[in-house]
Amino acid sequence: MLDSAFGAVFMVADETSLIEGAARLQPALIVVDLALAKGDLPCLLDTLRKQAPSTKVLLLSVHDESVAATALAAGTDGMVLKREIATDLLPAVDALLAGKRYVSRSVMV
Repeated sequence: MLDSAFGAVFMVADETSLIEGAARLQPALIVVDLALAKGDLPCLLDTLRKQAPSTKVLLLSVHDESVAATALAAGTDGMVLKREIATDLLPAVDALLAGKRYVSRSVMV
C-alpha cells in the first residue's frame, strides 16, 4: 500500500534494525508495529526520538484505548488500528507528514 504512494519504503524485521535504520536514513516517517516494541513502547519511542529526532512515528496496533493513551503519552505522532489499515493508513501518513496527529476514529482517548 505504501510502496505505490511513496518513492522509497524500507521494511525491517526487528527492533534493532528499526533503530539502526532510523539513525542511518533519518526518514520523514516511520510506521511501526507495536509488536516490535517488545512490551516497552515508551523506551522504543525514546530511542527512535534520540536516533531520528525529526522523524514522525505512526504506530500500528490491534489494541485500542489502553495502548493509544500510552502511545500518545509516550510521544507517538499517530496510531492506526490494524483492522482499519485499509481506510486509515494513507490519511494517517498524510496527516503526520503535514504536522498533524492522527488516531483511528474508533479509538477513544
